[in-house]
Amino acid sequence: MYGGESAAAAIRQCRAVGYEGELWPVHPRRDHIEGLPCHRGTGELPAAPDAAFLAVPAEATVGILGELAGRGAGGAVCHASGFAEDGPRGAALEDALRAAAGDMPVIGPNCLGVLNYLDGTALWADQHGGARTDSGVAVITQSGNIGQNLTMQRRALPLAYLITSGNGAVTGTPQLIEALLEDPRVTAIGLHLEGIADPVGFARAALSALRRGVPVVALKAGSSALGAQTTMSHTSSLAGSDVLCDALFQRTGVARVEEIGTFVETLKLLHVHGPLGGRISGPVSGRVSGPVSGGPASPERARITSASCSGGEAALLADTAQRHGVELPSLPQELVARLHEVLGEQVHVRNPLDYHTYIWGDFRAQRECFTALLGADCDVNLLLLDLPRADRCEDGAWTITLDAYVAAQRRTGAPACVVGSLPEGVPEPVAQRLMSQGIVPLQGLADGVRAIAAAHRIGTARRTADRTLPPHGPPLHEPVRDGETPDDEETPDDGDTLDGGETLDEHAGKRELAGYGVPVPDSSVAAPGEAARAARELGFPVVAKALAADMAHKSEVGGVRLGLAGEAAVEEAVSAMAGLADRFLIERMVPDAVAELLVGVHHDPAFGPALTLGAGGVLVGLVRDTATLLLPVTREEIEAALSSLRVWPLLRGFRGRPAGDVPAVVDAVQAVAAYVRDHPEVTELDVNPLLVLPEGGGAIAADVLIRRAAPHLSEREQRKGAP
Repeated sequence: MYGGESAAAAIRQCRAVGYEGELWPVHPRRDHIEGLPCHRGTGELPAAPDAAFLAVPAEATVGILGELAGRGAGGAVCHASGFAEDGPRGAALEDALRAAAGDMPVIGPNCLGVLNYLDGTALWADQHGGARTDSGVAVITQSGNIGQNLTMQRRALPLAYLITSGNGAVTGTPQLIEALLEDPRVTAIGLHLEGIADPVGFARAALSALRRGVPVVALKAGSSALGAQTTMSHTSSLAGSDVLCDALFQRTGVARVEEIGTFVETLKLLHVHGPLGGRISGPVSGRVSGPVSGGPASPERARITSASCSGGEAALLADTAQRHGVELPSLPQELVARLHEVLGEQVHVRNPLDYHTYIWGDFRAQRECFTALLGADCDVNLLLLDLPRADRCEDGAWTITLDAYVAAQRRTGAPACVVGSLPEGVPEPVAQRLMSQGIVPLQGLADGVRAIAAAHRIGTARRTADRTLPPHGPPLHEPVRDGETPDDEETPDDGDTLDGGETLDEHAGKRELAGYGVPVPDSSVAAPGEAARAARELGFPVVAKALAADMAHKSEVGGVRLGLAGEAAVEEAVSAMAGLADRFLIERMVPDAVAELLVGVHHDPAFGPALTLGAGGVLVGLVRDTATLLLPVTREEIEAALSSLRVWPLLRGFRGRPAGDVPAVVDAVQAVAAYVRDHPEVTELDVNPLLVLPEGGGAIAADVLIRRAAPHLSEREQRKGAP
């Protein structure tokens, strides 16, 4: 323990949590800290410590860290701030810290510490509210305050580890996840993230957790512009594109939640029941939550039963479940008959079940009712019950209901939860009792239902975990700096971009994609005087487009004329566009499209190539109906992404209109992905629109934009020895 008062606090917390090993304070002037003799420096320690807590100024932290690494210490926690979160000077100091650490694991800097409730250690300089446990969930958070708050929760969540990672300068979240996976007492991992610095490493660790059966839940900040700015100032973490973070979570089976209450309830549910299974259900709109097998029209939902003695509670539950994609299936007829035997014919038996008050306070009747309902073979079963205030009320009948539900769960072994409509409706002592009996207390109706949906997303992802592909990662090529002309190359021509790359004109872009099997319209490139003849040879009607590499959005500048039915119309159109280009692309019109889609790829500096599918055409920016996936992608992932779009009903046939050729769409998307795979210099690619024809008619790329880094970048990197 290095430092003064913070080191003293860490010693007190270690003792309070039951640590029985040796503690060695280090201080240059003090003789004792918390009754323990102080060592003057690292060199005076009797041996290399298993772990060190450094609560000294930032500059001193770097030197001490180097000393500990030199002595072979097991690792260190750096409490001090003043590193990369504090500007360029701090960033330089953080670089020095990394160099000093070498191969030694380091948590922080700019962190509150680490709590291990399994073995009883607290490298932690403040109060905490956790308690020892034999097994539990591990939480990694970049925020000390969030971490401390989580230890103070009164929701019976057993914490195994609480790690505040701070800046994560040496040992990042991926390495922490991988270390936690080695402890079989960890039942689930929760991540509070302010940014993802290493998406490829994160994907590797998260997929490892998924395949090993340890569910991961993420609460990520920075979804708003202000939130992203705040995370940057807090831990120097770039929040990154929130859409790409979602795509990464989806790919790796990490369940993202939006609220801290949902975070706690999801971890609690996973601790007891693990990821929830599922069955194929009917179509459901909304964001794709993970790879789905069985075709695009059948995303999965969690299936639940619910019992309460109030129609009002049952209605609230039904509404909340519908909002969050959780299904309340109809009950089998034999189960309905059994419930009528128990409840009487005056009770309308359905799911959610309002069993009325006819059996209120009757242990045996309630046990039989709950036993029947728990036999519905759903993913999880709920009892809605808010207990009365212990300081003002009697809870006798409510306790009987709880006892009956516990007895029914013991009989059936079915996964069960008790849900309070308000968090305080299930007091902490009751929640702890339920946890010890294998029943999850879900505290707060909305948080509880969202937790069920999140646990089910993980269960769905687990079924395809062995086939899940890791993302490609960042692009291979470094950008050329502004104003720099690459060596061994002439100054770029008009089609080149400012960073030394190039934009292909539409015809060239279509030739590139056609070589990979993307269908394109029949076309011809013509000078103004040749356009009419070219149109006649193609056959009318045609489209005429001004052809120039620097014209990304032709329709916005009048560079497109549609439906030209004769030579005179072509000549007039070309004449009107003469000021835009000296070459024109003449194409056969593609009639009878069922829908227009966007297929886009762009390279993110951290995440690598990302594929976006969505509603296309001129309204793409207005409608904003898209789904994003990280490359590479499987055919099933493409189908699932398409089925999540609001435009999906058009592809399946809407109000008597013909269905679209979805297999051809998927073929075209796969061809685009293959092109990007083989051309890592591509920085941006748009097919907009991809015209979807009726079933059997195919899908045709009506417009293509490709931007790529200049080929010399690849050659230069090869000379530098880059991979």
